[in-house]
Parts: sequence; C-alpha cells; structure tokens
Amino acid sequence: MKAYKIFKSNIHRKGLRAARNIKKGEKIIEYKGKKITHKQAEEDNKYGYDITYLFTLNKRYLIDGDFKFNKARLINHSCNPNCEVLEENKPVLWITAIRDIKKNEELSYDYGFSFDCDYKDHVCKCGSKNCVGFIVREGSRWRIPGVRSKF
Repeated sequence: MKAYKIFKSNIHRKGLRAARNIKKGEKIIEYKGKKITHKQAEEDNKYGYDITYLFTLNKRYLIDGDFKFNKARLINHSCNPNCEVLEENKPVLWITAIRDIKKNEELSYDYGFSFDCDYKDHVCKCGSKNCVGFIVREGSRWRIPGVRSKF
C-alpha cells in the first residue's frame, strides 16, 4: 500500500497526506524529475522566478521535478515539517519522515528557500504555530523583520 494519497490541501491547492501511519525514518516517495544543469535553469524561461520544483544535486546539476509523473511535487512547505529530502543516493532524492506521521496528516517539508531569494515573493500558508509567514529555510528565518523575537 502506498504511504500517501493526493488530496485538496488548505496550504496550496493539492497536497499529499499519509494513507497510513508512517514511521520516523521511512522513505515515503521518490522525488522524480529531469536532470538539468544550473545553466539550463538560468537560461530557460520555464523557470523564471519559480524555483519551487528544483532541487540542487551538486554544483553542476539540478533535478527539475515539475512533471505530472512526479507526485512528490505536490508536497507542500511547512515551517514545522514532518518530512525531509534525503539525498544519500544522489541523483535519487527521497522524501523521508523525520517523525512518526499519523494517517491522514498532510506531508510537508521545509523548502529551504534562501532569505536572499526575494523571500517576500514566497508567502507561507502552512498555519503551524511557528509559521513566519514566508517560505524561508529554518536557519535564515531570524533575518525576517518582525519575527526575530521568535528566535
């Protein structure tokens, strides 16, 4: 049985949620896509400012996951995620549980956008207690004006 199912998410249109209980450390779904160079991403109008589906593999390559066959692209960002991207066997990327996840809980991970990446263009709607309002990687959230007191 698959560990996930597609559903209508309150965070962003569609999302994935647990179809069954998932244990911490379990590989849930592979993040699939096309291997491209950083140069291709910079030059191709497809990407523009939308970096949502791009994962850096190394200094030269990225994975472009913006394809319908990649169901993992539907996993939304959260400031309090229950998953992470495991990159141990590059170029294979796995979405893995960082804690036990209950059936029907939405799957999420920290997209890890840089503070310097026009963070105001990436509004967060995760609704978690520690949400900072923008999709910014955890280590940079203290830099967002008005949320410094949380850190």
